[in-house]
Amino acid sequence: MVARAAREIEPGMVVNLGIGLPTQVVDHLPEDFPVCLHTENGLAGIGPTRSPEAADRNLIDAGGAYVSTVPGSAFFDSAVSFALVRSGRLDLTMLGAFEVAQTGDLANWKIPGKFSPGAGGGIELAQKARRVVVLTSHTDRAGNPKLKEACSLPLTARGCVARVFTDMAVIDLGRAGFILRELAEGVSLSEVAEATAAPLACPGADVPRF
Repeated sequence: MVARAAREIEPGMVVNLGIGLPTQVVDHLPEDFPVCLHTENGLAGIGPTRSPEAADRNLIDAGGAYVSTVPGSAFFDSAVSFALVRSGRLDLTMLGAFEVAQTGDLANWKIPGKFSPGAGGGIELAQKARRVVVLTSHTDRAGNPKLKEACSLPLTARGCVARVFTDMAVIDLGRAGFILRELAEGVSLSEVAEATAAPLACPGADVPRF
């Protein structure tokens, strides 16, 4: 799933990698790939992640993972970081999700009754990036679908999600709702439909695999 999502990034893009699965995308990009990766805590130009033994302990992403720099990396404070976000300079943001609705609504910051440090930068990213994609498991730990007719959890933003990458499929969001684009190897269309709590359109019988 993460490797497939990495192929969404095109040369020359400015891309934000959100907390969770998206932060792993950097390790699936080719060496010297011409992209500017942004993290909301103040770094543009992220290199591969580092183990604790090999890391500079001062260099972390928004999720606290140790990262590296690349030639031309830049450091800045949160005000500058969010000015980049709010001014629409991000071509793409990759975010995690608790739920995604068929209308493109995103819920990814709070589960009632569980501790949350706050909404963080997700609200800004979901509203201001030119394109928003989600990386998430297709179901939660209890087997409940994350792709639904409507979100039951507090929303991060409405109508923002363009594409979802899961461990089962690649699914686009269109006017009619969820549209199946690709299937994971070993996963059937019926399995994806059963794990999706909303109608799932399939444009053709020959669905590509990833």
